[in-house]
Amino acid sequence: MNVVPLVKPDEAPEHIGDWLAACAHDPVKFVAEAFTWGEGELKNSTGPEPWQRWLLEQIRDGLMSPGEAIRIAISSGHGIGKSACCSWVCLWALMTSPDTRGIITASSEAMLMTRLRAEIRVWFRRCRGAEYFEFSATSLTSRDPDHAQTWRLDLLPWNSNRPEAFAGLHSKGRRILLVYDEASAIEPPIWETCEAIATDVDAEVIWLVCGNPLHPIGRFRDIWTKYQHRWRTKQIDSRSVSFTNKRELERWIEDYGEDSDFVRSRVKGEFPRVGSSMFISPEAVDAAMQRELVPSHNDPLIVGIDVARYGNDASVIFARKGHDARSIPPQIFRGLSIAELEDRVVYFCNQYRPVQLFIDGGGVGGGLIDHLRRRNLLVVDVQFGSKADQGLDQVRYANKRAEIYGLLRANLQYLCLPNNQELREQLTSFEYAFNPRGEILLESKDSLRRRGVPSPDIADAIATTYASEVAMLPALSDWAQPAGVTFEYNPFDDEHMRPDESKPYVPAPGWPGLKRWDHDGFTREDWQDAAASDALRRMTWEEPQ
Repeated sequence: MNVVPLVKPDEAPEHIGDWLAACAHDPVKFVAEAFTWGEGELKNSTGPEPWQRWLLEQIRDGLMSPGEAIRIAISSGHGIGKSACCSWVCLWALMTSPDTRGIITASSEAMLMTRLRAEIRVWFRRCRGAEYFEFSATSLTSRDPDHAQTWRLDLLPWNSNRPEAFAGLHSKGRRILLVYDEASAIEPPIWETCEAIATDVDAEVIWLVCGNPLHPIGRFRDIWTKYQHRWRTKQIDSRSVSFTNKRELERWIEDYGEDSDFVRSRVKGEFPRVGSSMFISPEAVDAAMQRELVPSHNDPLIVGIDVARYGNDASVIFARKGHDARSIPPQIFRGLSIAELEDRVVYFCNQYRPVQLFIDGGGVGGGLIDHLRRRNLLVVDVQFGSKADQGLDQVRYANKRAEIYGLLRANLQYLCLPNNQELREQLTSFEYAFNPRGEILLESKDSLRRRGVPSPDIADAIATTYASEVAMLPALSDWAQPAGVTFEYNPFDDEHMRPDESKPYVPAPGWPGLKRWDHDGFTREDWQDAAASDALRRMTWEEPQ
């Protein structure tokens, strides 16, 4: 389908070529001169918004560092012009560098084809030099027949079951463009496949992702935490953009509240604290990881163990002493046999002396339980699929797995966790639902794997420590000393054996006062008489009324 541009249709080809060459490394210049700002359809527009100009400048400046992928992420509220800015970047990237290749995708096929494609089409129609390119239903390509297959951008819906469709995009010595619109909903397998493209050192790689921050976890969220060192990021408040509907935004704030997750994600461009179906919030986990540790001397040390089953899964030993789950770091092992893991557990027990072990007994975990019991260790077999038996604040759980995670979630307000990014991701990965009986049911591990989320081995290990109650040790008095310490107090020295005559003697209630004697005059016969008198009193004594 050929599209006739509105801008300068009679401009000489050599002038177009010189201008495109001048814009090859300057998208700011391209956007400023490619469209007739202030005229015709753009009569009310003077050019890019400040945040859009910032994005274009980041690309321009990044091109000065060859061999490094330019990764830019935009998190924003609604209506700030994300799709328009993505369109400008696509047109600049394609038109100013021969044999550019790229992929454009969005949160869904409908979003890609009905909204983003429509926006690109509008700006393509307005663009200077568009007559040398062709816009079809699924691609933007060069009209040059010799470059039609090598000079193109494809609009490609993603499918997590077929991520290989995004693989193989290479253009040695040329430009590669990746654009994700509404990136919050794009699943991990697609991101992982495109990582290989972004590492192509022989190409000029530009990776632009943008969207509303609707989910508190996922790869889009990780850009602001785990992968922040790789990305240039910016969060845009819808109220800071000139053409947004300020009155409608204020109504949202009035209806939902300034600090609500709805306003955070759809107005402020900030990630929500918790998803609608998320079981454990990232905010609660972060607080537990940042909380000041107060050592717990009187609580018993208990250990949770998750046993690896296959592949990349890990076996984990995680110790907890009351609310202290930080002092002893979790031990994580991969590729160990049951016998090797048994040796590690025994070594751990000899080192730290826990009072009880909680082990996930499903699958191969049952074998470890049998081995450790033969060594006379106190082991509790935790069956995740068994019936819940504790309950908490009238909450009903569908099985033991949901229950122990419920108890863990309730204790996060006190718990001190290690600052471990992998543990954070695992604890916040679960979604939940209700079964027909109104009981909470957590998302299965198979469902997590289908979403591209690894097995939550570290989280399972700490959660198993809440499978049953463990008796606390009695509190130690102020005078108590650790084992092996020499006491200075000797009750048998002369000072303590000789009575202090300056202090009045008060006999215990119900007992007759005994004659006091001098230490020097107290003989062996006196000791025997006193012992006989004590025995007689015990026989005749009656409890006072």
